[in-house]
Amino acid sequence: MDLTPYVDNLRQELAIAADAGGDDARALAERLTAPLESAARLTLLNALSAAMGEVTRELAPGSVDVRLRGLDPEFVVTPPPVPEPLREAREPGAASAPPPPADADDGAMARINFRLPAHLKARAEDAAAAEGLSVNAWLVRAVSTALDGGARTSPQGRGKDSGSRGFTGWVR
Repeated sequence: MDLTPYVDNLRQELAIAADAGGDDARALAERLTAPLESAARLTLLNALSAAMGEVTRELAPGSVDVRLRGLDPEFVVTPPPVPEPLREAREPGAASAPPPPADADDGAMARINFRLPAHLKARAEDAAAAEGLSVNAWLVRAVSTALDGGARTSPQGRGKDSGSRGFTGWVR
């Protein structure tokens, strides 16, 4: 990022203010502009560093750093790491209760704000429409599938005919 236009703008504003004070003020402003350039650059760098600190807090665990190349700052963006899928540690042979179905309604709901890039939102909307679901229902199912390792249960019970005595599933 080139700070020169901002420092030049500050120099012009100082010259305009000095013109109102007469010849002595104008001469003083001309003598002060050279030493003020480095102070103005340092102040701008401090402001940019503070701003990137705020951005980093919003991106955590990602970050944005300000590095100096010569007289000009450079921004280095480190995106957050891609999370690995959750894996539950289980003892061999230990039975676990099956997770509740994604669309089971136990009455407890939580509301979250979910921000995602526009291209992913469009893809989610298309996928939900293709399956005849609302985006919310599609996202609930996608999250449940991701957390349950892809295991999905039918909302009616065991298979198409919940009254049958047959079993569905797999055995090891």
